[in-house]
Amino acid sequence: MAAASTPEHLVLAAIAPQPWKNGAGLTREIAAGPLGAGNADFDWRISLAEVARDAPFSAFPGIDRCITLLHGAGMRLASLDGSVDHRLEQALDPFRFSGDLALNATLLDGACSDFNVMTRRGAWSAEVSVVRAARDVADADVLLLLGVAGTWQIDAAATDNGAPWCLEPDAALLWRARCGVLRATPTRSQAQALLQVRLCQDRR
Repeated sequence: MAAASTPEHLVLAAIAPQPWKNGAGLTREIAAGPLGAGNADFDWRISLAEVARDAPFSAFPGIDRCITLLHGAGMRLASLDGSVDHRLEQALDPFRFSGDLALNATLLDGACSDFNVMTRRGAWSAEVSVVRAARDVADADVLLLLGVAGTWQIDAAATDNGAPWCLEPDAALLWRARCGVLRATPTRSQAQALLQVRLCQDRR
């Protein structure tokens, strides 16, 4: 098997936060595709949001969204037409919804932070899941692993130097090309969590 490509190593604290126009929160863009894409022309976008007060979520027509609570008590997400009414209160439980809808976010008990994945419908699809024990990570067109709790060792079937990558909390590894099957292994037995994002391009 060919050697795995070298991933980008991203530290969340080093990503400059961008304030929301309504002043209700901050967003750190972790990655987007294609490179240099903005809010109007991305194919996929991965970000971290810090929500400080009740606020509307903007609509993104033609976009599929997935949001995962990381820290805090969470929030209620509700659309004006009543088709969405969801309490995002369970940490690391991904919630998927259509970006066509504008939502109102009401905090349940103070500020919270959440992880967001957006993909352009019909062009890309996203699989967001939580890894809590040693397991293989399947290949994808774009792969992101985000450390949430504990330290993780990421091994490829073949690497240039044979050394694994180390992933700490609040850091991520990003592959923008297929890298082969990886092995994610927690380094300790206590509480561990890793968010896995697999993005696949629709080639139909």
